[in-house]
Amino acid sequence: MHGVARNFFALAVVYAVVGMTLGLHMSITKDHGQMPTHAHIMVAGWLMSAVVAFFYHLVPQASRSWIATAHFWLAAASGIALMGGLYLLLGGNEAVEPVVALGSLGFYGATLLFAFIAIRTLYGSGTVGVPVRDASIEKRAY
Repeated sequence: MHGVARNFFALAVVYAVVGMTLGLHMSITKDHGQMPTHAHIMVAGWLMSAVVAFFYHLVPQASRSWIATAHFWLAAASGIALMGGLYLLLGGNEAVEPVVALGSLGFYGATLLFAFIAIRTLYGSGTVGVPVRDASIEKRAY
């Protein structure tokens, strides 16, 4: 696994560890007030990042452009803002609500960008942002 795929998978692993740590903390303390944060970390963070990593790994032509790199950085930065802000907001800090809103919008934008990349790569004329090459070179036997 290389490039954008590796970056997304490494991010997914970090989200998994953080999400499980938060889940264990809630279980031990019997305080489940951070359940929405835990759910966001595990689904939007761990699951989505892992699925995206495997897409980029299995369809490597999709990861060979600056748009895929931009997708990673937008998803990473906005996801951290969203989930970190949500943790603080549910902890009683209402001043961070704009951070949660911006993180949510950024994460949604990253998801739309991924949809564009995936659909364009799978059904379009080639890789988004990269000149089309001989498609036979990209085929693998699985």
